[in-house]
Amino acid sequence: MARHSLPRILTDSTRLARTAADGATDVLHPLITIGRGLRRLVAAGRERWSETPKERRGPLFFSVAACVLVVALVPYGPLLALISVMGVAAWAGRDRAEAAEAEVPDEAETGRLQTLYEALVPYFSAGADPSPLYAHDGDWEQVFTEYAFDDSARLERLRLKYPAYFTDGEPQSRARIEQLLHVKCGRGREYHFAWDEEANELVLSVLAALPTDIAAQPFITSPGETVLGFTDPDSVARTVPVVHGDDERRNAPPVMWRTGDRSTEPHLLALGQPGTGGTTLLRSIALQALQDGDVLVIDGGGTGEFACLAGRSGVMGVESGLSGALATLEWAAHETERRLIDTNRARQIGLNAPEDTRRPLWIIADRPTALAHVAAAEGREDPQRLLQVPLRHGPAANVTVVVADQFETAGMLSDAVRAHTKARIVLGPATAEVVRAVLGAPPHTTPTSEVPPGRGYARLGAGPVLRLQVPATPDPFDDGASEVHRRAVLELLPEPTVPAGEAAFTKPLTVASPLAVVQPAPTVEALVVDEPDADDGPAAEAPTDAEPMAATTRMSTVRAGQPFAVNGPAETTARAEG
Repeated sequence: MARHSLPRILTDSTRLARTAADGATDVLHPLITIGRGLRRLVAAGRERWSETPKERRGPLFFSVAACVLVVALVPYGPLLALISVMGVAAWAGRDRAEAAEAEVPDEAETGRLQTLYEALVPYFSAGADPSPLYAHDGDWEQVFTEYAFDDSARLERLRLKYPAYFTDGEPQSRARIEQLLHVKCGRGREYHFAWDEEANELVLSVLAALPTDIAAQPFITSPGETVLGFTDPDSVARTVPVVHGDDERRNAPPVMWRTGDRSTEPHLLALGQPGTGGTTLLRSIALQALQDGDVLVIDGGGTGEFACLAGRSGVMGVESGLSGALATLEWAAHETERRLIDTNRARQIGLNAPEDTRRPLWIIADRPTALAHVAAAEGREDPQRLLQVPLRHGPAANVTVVVADQFETAGMLSDAVRAHTKARIVLGPATAEVVRAVLGAPPHTTPTSEVPPGRGYARLGAGPVLRLQVPATPDPFDDGASEVHRRAVLELLPEPTVPAGEAAFTKPLTVASPLAVVQPAPTVEALVVDEPDADDGPAAEAPTDAEPMAATTRMSTVRAGQPFAVNGPAETTARAEG
C-alpha cells in the first residue's frame, strides 16, 4: 500500500504547537523547577516523619511549631522564610542530569579512548552490519557513555555499548574482551567486569586493593560461622566490626563460611602456590574453631607451623609424622561413627543428642598429599582414605574437615576430598583458567601476577566467586613476622593444658549419656541398632587373653576421666574390632 504524506496544514500546525510548547517550557522553567523541588521536599518530610518513632513525634512537632511562631513574630520573618524556601526548592528541583555534566577529556585522555575504540573494532563489528557501532575511524563518543580517569590519565571506570549480535553469553567471547581491556587499560591493576546482557553494556572498573592490615581477632559471628577473610563491599551484604592498624575500628565485609548439619558446603579445600598463605588460612580457621570446638591438626609439611597449638585446651593433637597422622585420623573416623550412633539412638527414644556429640570437631589437614607420598613409599595406608568417613558423615556428626594443599600435588588428592569439599579457595597468583578449574567458575576480575600473602579467590558452593584477603595470622614463633600480628595470635591461643614436651594428643573422653553403654562398635551404616532377643542365645563370651580388651570396649565409652593418649604408631591405637 502506498504511503501518503500528511497535509501541509497539519504539518505546520504540529510544528507550531511544538514550538509554542518549547517556548512555554523555557518561560515557565523556573516555576517548574521550584514546583519539582517543593514536591521533593514534601516527600522527604513525609519520609522523615514516618521514620520518626511515635514517642518522638510530639517533641518534634512542638519544635517545628515553635520555630514557625518565632519566624512569624520576627520583622520581615515570613518574607525571608518564603525566599529561603523558594531557594531551597529551586536547588532541590534542579535537573540532576544537567548538573552532572561529564568533564571534557583532554587530548591525552581522548587519545586513549580512541585507541581503545579502534582495538575493539575487530571484536564488535561485522561486515553485514549496515550501521555498525564500531568501525575504523568511527566515533567513540557514541559507544563510551561513561568514563573516568585517575591522576595518571589511566582509565579507572568505563561504560561501553556493544552490538546485540555479540555473543556475550559465551565465556570465550567474554574472556577475549576482558583480556583486551586489561592490556589496553594498563597492567598491574585488577579490573572488575559487569556484563549487562539485556542492555548490551559492559562496565569496567578498577578495584581497590583489599586491606592487609586486619590481624587475627575474635570476630563477632553466630554459632557455626567462620570468617575466611574479607572482600569487596559490593560483593556481600554484611559487615563485621574489626580492629586494624593502631587500634582503629571499622566495619569490613567478610567472606562468611557456615558449617554444621544444615550447611550445603560443610568442608573446605584451599589450593595455592608455596608461600601464598595456605597455612595462615588454616591457622586462622583453627583459632576461630577453638572458641567453641575441638581441633585436630595434621601438619603434612612437617614445618612446625602449628607448634603454637600443641598442648592447648581444645587441641586434640598436632601430628606431623605418618604414624601419628594415621593414628589420629583413625580415631577421628571412629569418633565420627560414635557420634552418629549416639545421636541416632537418642533420637529413636525421643531425647536430645548427647552434649559431646554437639560440640564441633575440626580436622585441619595441611598438605596431606605429602604424607600420602611417604605412605606409598613405605607401603602403608594413605591417610586420606581415613578422611572418607568424616567427609561423608561429618555434617550430621558436627565434624568439619579443612584441607590445604599446593597446585603441584593437587592431582594426588583423593576422590573423597575432591567430592565433598564444596567450599573452595585459590590463594596466590593464578590464571583465570586455574581459578575456573578449582572453583568451577571464572573470576569476574583479571588476576594479577603479584599479590600479597593470603590474597586469592573464594567460592562457597554454587555462590559467586569473591575476592579474598585472609586475616594476618602468622606463626607467633616466627621472628620475621610483624610483632603486632604475632601478639594478636598469642592473645587468641587457649590456655595450655599439657607441657610442651609431652604428647599433644591427649583428651579425656567421658560418658556424657546413659546411651553410651559398653558394646562392640558397629559400622557406619548400622545407624539403627536393634536389641538382641532373648532367644538368640547366651551373651557373647568374655574376651580371652588372645583378644584385646578393645574388642568389647568402645573407644567412646572410656570410663569418666580416663585419658585416651596416642603417642606411638597407628598399630598402638586403641580401637574397636567388633
